[in-house]
Amino acid sequence: MFEVLTGTGLAASAGLNAYIPLLTMGLLARYTDLIDLPTGWQWLGNGWVVAILAVLLTVEVVADKVPVLDHVNDVVQTVVRPTAGGLAFGAGATSETVTVSDPGSFFSSNDWVPVVTGVLIALGVHLLKSAARPVINATTAGFGAPVASTAEDATSVVMSLVAIVLPVLVLAFLLGLAAFTVWFLRRRRDRRRERQAARAAGYRV
Repeated sequence: MFEVLTGTGLAASAGLNAYIPLLTMGLLARYTDLIDLPTGWQWLGNGWVVAILAVLLTVEVVADKVPVLDHVNDVVQTVVRPTAGGLAFGAGATSETVTVSDPGSFFSSNDWVPVVTGVLIALGVHLLKSAARPVINATTAGFGAPVASTAEDATSVVMSLVAIVLPVLVLAFLLGLAAFTVWFLRRRRDRRRERQAARAAGYRV
């Protein structure tokens, strides 16, 4: 159960920032005893992998805080974040990596389930983030982009650490995410109705 919560928290974190949960696992596995990666995922703690993830994270952090560029980044990350979510869930849930020499055994076993689950979780969070950002940019003339991005990065860091150290708190995050989703969808519906009413009023005039 705790492994599933850990994987879920890491995948959700990847939906906000693809590289934070992977880098967190790599650093903690390399320099601490807080996480013991299974054999198939120990490459995350490799020095070169950690360095590459750090560079990619730097690029992501900068690009996501610039209006317009953040939208382009979100489009690119539509593939990257779910992929990272699959890797994060797979490592967090201690599943084994796919054996390239025998891919049939991967699908005939249950090893693919954590990876696909992580992809879907990260994709859902990513789509919510991507839908919310244009609204934030439009209502704040772009000034809200760096604030929202910083909040998302901080949430990703906290969620990654919580998922590893105290995974039961992931449930609280998921409840908060569900509440935000409901509020955001209602807000979008209300704004759509307001725009339609404004157009109708303009036509009458």
